[in-house]
Amino acid sequence: MSARLGAGGRGLQLQRVALGCGNFGGVGSAPEFFGLGLTQDQAFELMDAAWEAGITHFDTADAYGGGRSERAIGRWISSRGVTPALTTKTFNPMHPGADHGLRPERIARQLLASLDRLGVDHIDLYLAHDFDADVPVAETIGAFEDAVARGAVQAYGVSNFSAGQLSAALTAGCPAAVQNGYSLLQRGDEREVLPLCAQHSVAYLAFSPLAGGWLTGKYRRGEPFPDGSRMTQRPEPYRDFIADRTFAVLGALESMAARRGTSMAGLALGWLLGDERVTQIVVGPGRPAQLGPVSEAIQRPVTDSERAEIEGILA
Repeated sequence: MSARLGAGGRGLQLQRVALGCGNFGGVGSAPEFFGLGLTQDQAFELMDAAWEAGITHFDTADAYGGGRSERAIGRWISSRGVTPALTTKTFNPMHPGADHGLRPERIARQLLASLDRLGVDHIDLYLAHDFDADVPVAETIGAFEDAVARGAVQAYGVSNFSAGQLSAALTAGCPAAVQNGYSLLQRGDEREVLPLCAQHSVAYLAFSPLAGGWLTGKYRRGEPFPDGSRMTQRPEPYRDFIADRTFAVLGALESMAARRGTSMAGLALGWLLGDERVTQIVVGPGRPAQLGPVSEAIQRPVTDSERAEIEGILA
């Protein structure tokens, strides 16, 4: 399944589902976890399974695993003889004490390094991984436009941007996409970001569609968090979920999923895939078996009546 980017998309085609590769050789961009996460063999197994399942868009960042994620993808591309569509990002430091941010000279340097690690001659979608308050937005956008003009990038966008920050980027140029956290448990972008995307034909890409594992049923009221889960590694983005209301919502969603014969994760992904405002969801499984809910979501789309029931649960 694919969806075309709107204005500024430069003809780029986006699959509805992308494989998130943030756990290849690390846990996202956190330097304290560089070298952990999935091994190269495990990453290869996951990429093979995703490709076999028809997921041919891979999402990474230069700082994921301190470069290990991009390097693993590049080695997989070389060994398999196929090239997925690629999203990568820049902002975070590559190692403790390294520079970070969106200065034009850093973007140019980081982009070259990403191309080298990935072993490709261009990036399909290149994103600013966060907002940089120390660099004028126009300078950052100018660097992205230069990369497009050189053919090193097909389209560019932003990630982790608020509505105001996205508006500033749109004033400075034509970002094709914004990639933010969005799920049944994280719906803040509905107020301003999603309407802004619709107004300016900007593709909306949802990362963390299962809320760091909270929408898989792995976290239970009164039980310790499973070893190796996000709540034992990088719990900071999800601490607000530790509340009686969250567990009540999860219980209701799990019951609904059981009645319809799918997993709660399949229901949560199906809710996103059924939203025409969402161009792409980025899933980050830890092993091939966890790709199952994606198939469930595609095969069992959420109906209008089910969407209404979900809204009632979340009300």
